[in-house]
Amino acid sequence: MVLSLYYLVINIKKTGDTYHSLKPPSMIILSHVRNKYQERMDVMSTMFCHQCQEAAKGVGCTVRGVCGKTDEVSNLQDLVVYLLKGLSAYNIEAKKLGLSTNKTDKYVTESLFTTITNANFDKDAFVDRVKTIISLREEVKAQVVKAGGNVDHISHESAQWSADSLEAFEAKAAEVGFLAIENEDIRSLHSLITFGLKGLAAYVEHAFNLGYEDDALYSFMQQALVDLTNENATADELVALTLKSGELGVKAMALLDQANTSTYGHPEITKVNIGVRNNPAILISGHDLKDMEELLKQTEGTGVDVYTHSEMLPANYYPAFKKYEHFVGNYGNAWWKQDKEFESFNGPILMTTNCLVPPKDAYKNRVYTTGAVGFAGLKHIADREDGKTKDFSEIIEHAKQCTPPTEIERGEIVGGFAHNTVLSVADKVVEGVKSGAIKRFFVMAGCDGRMKSRDYYTDFAKELPKDTIILTAGCAKYKYNKLDLGDIGGIPRVLDAGQCNDSYSLAVVALKLKEVFELNDINDLPISYNIAWYEQKAVIVLLALLYLGVKNIHLGPTLPAFLSPNVAKVLVENFGIGGITNVQDDINMFMGA
Repeated sequence: MVLSLYYLVINIKKTGDTYHSLKPPSMIILSHVRNKYQERMDVMSTMFCHQCQEAAKGVGCTVRGVCGKTDEVSNLQDLVVYLLKGLSAYNIEAKKLGLSTNKTDKYVTESLFTTITNANFDKDAFVDRVKTIISLREEVKAQVVKAGGNVDHISHESAQWSADSLEAFEAKAAEVGFLAIENEDIRSLHSLITFGLKGLAAYVEHAFNLGYEDDALYSFMQQALVDLTNENATADELVALTLKSGELGVKAMALLDQANTSTYGHPEITKVNIGVRNNPAILISGHDLKDMEELLKQTEGTGVDVYTHSEMLPANYYPAFKKYEHFVGNYGNAWWKQDKEFESFNGPILMTTNCLVPPKDAYKNRVYTTGAVGFAGLKHIADREDGKTKDFSEIIEHAKQCTPPTEIERGEIVGGFAHNTVLSVADKVVEGVKSGAIKRFFVMAGCDGRMKSRDYYTDFAKELPKDTIILTAGCAKYKYNKLDLGDIGGIPRVLDAGQCNDSYSLAVVALKLKEVFELNDINDLPISYNIAWYEQKAVIVLLALLYLGVKNIHLGPTLPAFLSPNVAKVLVENFGIGGITNVQDDINMFMGA
């Protein structure tokens, strides 16, 4: 693929939070391809973060993250990623020599995960992580040398630089962020790859926690980090690495799917209670099903109920968890509403992965973190050691002292439509398509967020023709999963496959339908992609879909700030990537009206 290195001029005009192109909707490019790349920003004294959809002004956060992280934390995260490149260089040599790399493989993966948006806000945690990476790097280097390996060719500064003071860390961190890359297209591709690696690390971490690993995934992440130190890499080489990231993204999602379903069974169609009972309770949020399992086991018989929140909702669909009578259902909505819902829950909250919003004082003393999550002042539950379980006794005792949750809604929502379930009724789906009862499927997976413009997805779901079906995964579903949209021949019009981690299910369904309908191209299916994104796991999902050959994916409410005009041009011309405009025009476009 050839990356055209000339400036892309696209006529767009802004209306509210959406953008309307003077070209066909499939060619829409949003705010990030405007003339902002002509601006030069001096942010070295503060921060520069553009990894999530809420990047300030569609460019990047330069004083404090919209997510709430400080400039110090942001810069230390950049330093962590930088130093992981040097550690990876030595670990790759260790692998060549057949040395054990389990410790480093795990640490690199976990470290990448901690830098995902809304995961860890704790400055001290990143200071400790920087020190550990340097120490581990020197340990691995010494092991390689002792085993007769050659490290003379490892010359990048990330493999050599060392310090032990916060002042030195902060000074170095200010030098190694993305703005250190002057060429905007190279910077954009570095960003796309790096953020894809962060998302990939999240999936690998979840699989590892359930005892599933694949060395090819560890090796790729580390080799990709090393490849990003090559200052002579061409745009074409970086584009190839971007697509390779998508290939490994598919591999990681398949591994995680295997881990989840082998451990807890295939998700089943389930009616999930959204009301409350009159018992003290713990609210568990995030994505980690191993934490969910251990919490349920340790709360059994204690009189403490357990509710899921946000992305943990799909835990209700797994057979293994349904045996727990004190597992009540789901409380609340998407992650960004936790500032109100955590307060009304009254009991303690366990954050297992990213999706933490800086807690309010009103409930801060009730929030516990574990795994990659961190926030100064919150109690952190330590990782498992030597095959033992995590110890949730403190949070359980805390729950016993709290009043029951305040009811905020009543009723049920239906989910559990992962690939195994959908394929079990494939004959009905196929018949529905052939008879014309089902005109089109809409993949509306991804993330929810705070921006008012995200109401577009609620309105889009409401206005879709009644002969269409929504396939979803991730917290984007909270925009419409409580609407009464009906069914088609007994098939609900909203089929929730699960967490963003379960986006693989949607790909499996599409590939199976391609096979059933005997099509040569997955893009010939009556499936449209209108995906909401927020953070880095959505980036690796996008790259995975591109690797699978899916085209004409529309992203919103805005396209990534880290895409330069030329990189955006490549995505448009080669994959048909587009944005959103307004509900009715977009529906007309998708339906071919």
